[in-house]
Amino acid sequence: MLTNLSIKNYALIEDLQISFNNGLSIITGETGAGKSILLGGLSLILGKRADLSSVKNTSKKCIVEATFDIVNYNLKSFFKNEDLDYEAETIIRREILPSGKSRAFINDSPVTLNTLTQLGNYLIDIHSQHQTLELTNDDFQFQIIDALAKNTKLLEAYNTTLVSYNQVEKTLELLKNQKAEAVKEYDYNLFLFNELEEAKLVSGELEELENEYESLNNVEEIKEELLLSNQLLNDEQIGILSNLTQLKNSLQKLSKLSKTYSELFNRVNSVLIELDDVVGDIEKAQDNLEANPNRLEEVNTKLQKIHNLLLKHSASNIVELIDIKTELSNKVLATQTIDDTIFEKENLKKDLEEQLNKLAKELHKNRSKVIPELTKQLETILAELGMPNAKFNISVFQQDTFYSNGNDKLNFLFTANKGGEFKPLKKAASGGELSRIMLAVKSILAKYVQLPSIMFDEIDTGVSGEISNKMAIIMQQMSKSMQVFTITHLPQIAAKGDTHFKVFKEDLNNKTITQMVKLNTEERIVEIAQMLGGKEMSTSAIAHAKQLLN
Repeated sequence: MLTNLSIKNYALIEDLQISFNNGLSIITGETGAGKSILLGGLSLILGKRADLSSVKNTSKKCIVEATFDIVNYNLKSFFKNEDLDYEAETIIRREILPSGKSRAFINDSPVTLNTLTQLGNYLIDIHSQHQTLELTNDDFQFQIIDALAKNTKLLEAYNTTLVSYNQVEKTLELLKNQKAEAVKEYDYNLFLFNELEEAKLVSGELEELENEYESLNNVEEIKEELLLSNQLLNDEQIGILSNLTQLKNSLQKLSKLSKTYSELFNRVNSVLIELDDVVGDIEKAQDNLEANPNRLEEVNTKLQKIHNLLLKHSASNIVELIDIKTELSNKVLATQTIDDTIFEKENLKKDLEEQLNKLAKELHKNRSKVIPELTKQLETILAELGMPNAKFNISVFQQDTFYSNGNDKLNFLFTANKGGEFKPLKKAASGGELSRIMLAVKSILAKYVQLPSIMFDEIDTGVSGEISNKMAIIMQQMSKSMQVFTITHLPQIAAKGDTHFKVFKEDLNNKTITQMVKLNTEERIVEIAQMLGGKEMSTSAIAHAKQLLN
């Protein structure tokens, strides 16, 4: 419920601070006194777009702040989802800066207008001619029926299942599109994969094959050079090993004479040992070397195949070719297994569809069950509100389509006149009739669900004193379970309030400003007497005012 409202520097309001209680609060004032300004300021709290032209003094910022007691509204999950601090007494603030820029805060945390609007929908409902048009909307009409049918948990289960169903349906469509594309490419991908698979590629083999090819392709030249190398090392007269052995022997004799010669001997001896190994390796190479045309052809063929594959796939090495082969394998496998995946998803879709149909059937059953009671209550209340011939013809019928709230289509038909043709509300009811129907609807809903605080903006326009008295009684009954405000020009309604506020203009320092005050009992008598008989109050008007208040 709204507990405090502060408006500064907005339109004709300079600085207004007002506190509210539960129950039925009456707001009265002469035409033009500023009641619409009050609603405008309150609308900023509910997310309405800011307008610099509404600021009284454009050199200062405009601030509208409202405090709400939200203990009974089950809004902790909303605050958690929006990453806001939850407070039992939540403060919403809206600022319009001199630059025209607007800022919004919930418990001192900056928020977007969208977040502000969402929270505002839970907190206060300003009932105006525009809001009355919601009555003609299917979604709102379903909300009325579902409230009476106590379908909240069923709708939550249905919505959760519908989300899963839509996701599966979307995935299925994607899979089928992928399959269509994959089938087109399957044969080509399989050919490329098999080609790479048959090549039996091994990481690092390209360098080994190229080395082997060079050896096989130049076998005669290599033989000649190895023979020459062997001769240079082993020739008895001029061979390197023979001469080096003599050098070693000479230095060995000198090594006993000084450390210098000893070190030289050791170095030459090391070289000799290394050359002995070289000779062994050359002889081994000579023994292993032989012409092998078949192997040369085999290596050449493999090298050509690898180079062709590198060129074909724009790869720089065998590792990249192996990666491409893996990717092609995955594509081929995906094409081969996509039918299984589609089959699984179609079965899941079928299961979810069965669940949706079951939940939708239950929703339809509950709605059909409460429609007669809703019709009866609406017609009874409207008869009290001066519409004795008002009749409703409400029905739901199931469709094959899953909507956001089931698979029902709704006919919410109305006639205001006896024997009249039933038509949709927007075609059959006038603005005044819609206002009374909305009052009836809200009064019924208040019995079944926790509604936000509601403010009726001159819902009594154009009704007689007797009917306005009935309206006031309905609003009184509603105020037992929720906070109700009503802006009224009728004394019969004004007298029914638990608290009474007056909006008025006054001139201060050559400026006209709008004020709002809470009236005490004596002030209420005067206000209602003036509503009955004008500024010049008669004794009978005062007596009548007291009678209404009692």
